[in-house]
Amino acid sequence: MDVIEAIRIRRSIRKYRPERIPVEKLEIILEAARLAPSAANRQPWRLVVVEDRERRKSLARAANDQTFIGDAGAIIVAISDPEKSARWHEKDTMIALEHVVLAATVLGYGTCWIGAFDEDAVKNLLKVPAKMKVVALLPIGIPDEKPSPRTRRELSEIFFKDEWQPS
Repeated sequence: MDVIEAIRIRRSIRKYRPERIPVEKLEIILEAARLAPSAANRQPWRLVVVEDRERRKSLARAANDQTFIGDAGAIIVAISDPEKSARWHEKDTMIALEHVVLAATVLGYGTCWIGAFDEDAVKNLLKVPAKMKVVALLPIGIPDEKPSPRTRRELSEIFFKDEWQPS
C-alpha cells in the first residue's frame, strides 16, 4: 500500500479488538515518528506508549470518559517540549503523530486522534514533567469496526491557485 492509499482508507476508529500490538509492529510505527521532519530538526516530541490495561482505562477517564480509548491495544501519548522549539513544538509533534497514524494504517491498525483530555490528569498519570505539553492521545489497535468514508469538501472549495479566492 502506498501513502496515498493509506490516506484514502484511514478512518477514526472508536472500537478495537482487545489484542496487543506485537513489539516488532510497534517499533515500525514508532520509527515513522522518529523520521518525521521538524523545524531546525529539533525533534521536540516524546511519545509514551501505554500498554498497561489499568493505565489505558485511566487515560480514557482523563479523556472525558471516552471509554473506547482504553480498549485499544496501546495508547500513544504525544508530548512536546516547548524548550526545544518554543514556536513549533506542538506542530512538529503533530507531524510526527500523523506519521504514526499513516504507518499504523499501512500495517492494518486503526487509530483516532484524541484532543479532548485533562492535561494535568494525563501528566500526573504518566509522570510527565510540568514543563512539557501533552499534545494528543492516540489509541492504536486492531479495528473492530469499518466506518464508511466521510464526505469531504470538493477540491475546488479548498484549493486556490496563486492567491485567495472568495467563495
